[in-house]
Amino acid sequence: MEDRHINTFALSFENNRLSYCGQDCQKIPSALWNMYGPKVQYLDLSYNSIETLKGLENFTRLQELILDNNKLEDNVRFPFLPSLRTLSLNNNKLADLEGLIEKINEYLPGLTYLSILRNKACPNELSDCDKDDSDYQRYRYYVIYKLRKLRFLDSRAVTAREWTEAATRGEFTRVRRPPQMQTQAPAQPPSSSLRPMPVDFASLGKHSGAYGKCRYKYTGKHSEGNRFIVNSDL
Repeated sequence: MEDRHINTFALSFENNRLSYCGQDCQKIPSALWNMYGPKVQYLDLSYNSIETLKGLENFTRLQELILDNNKLEDNVRFPFLPSLRTLSLNNNKLADLEGLIEKINEYLPGLTYLSILRNKACPNELSDCDKDDSDYQRYRYYVIYKLRKLRFLDSRAVTAREWTEAATRGEFTRVRRPPQMQTQAPAQPPSSSLRPMPVDFASLGKHSGAYGKCRYKYTGKHSEGNRFIVNSDL
């Protein structure tokens, strides 16, 4: 889809709320911010194929942003949006929870609602069958501890008990993933400039070995048995 073209039948704008969903966009069409940017307080771009948020900075009054069911990954960049209160990123390709939180703290300082269900960064059964309720609860404590203004996380509000738990042990509940095992490169063969020591083929089979010792039997003309043989006898 050309960036300058939009499907007007899929476009909805009313009461400062703009929706443009299900159009397989890989990025935010420039026509949207050119026509509506300064007016929009609510923006829904769900069910597209968005991989970048370039152009989002033009929505200067944005308070709610819905980006569910897109293709955003850990390299996504957020513009500075101090008025944003709600961010929904369900069912994307986010795996780095710490990196996402750092970006939110830096670029979205007023956020009070966050939802990242069905991402690897959110360790629950929707994103990973190996996770359980205890994994998810530890994740909640950590996110609440890091995002102090948060009032709603994923599918439910932040409770007073969670605030208390997060304050006391949220720092230590970071969900760690085992590092990827790196395959060691095979040992390099010796450099062609290094040659093995020469083999004395004449001595092969003429020594006997024992544990801790090695005795050689010399059979040349200078051996002990040939000491008194003169050259004329050879």
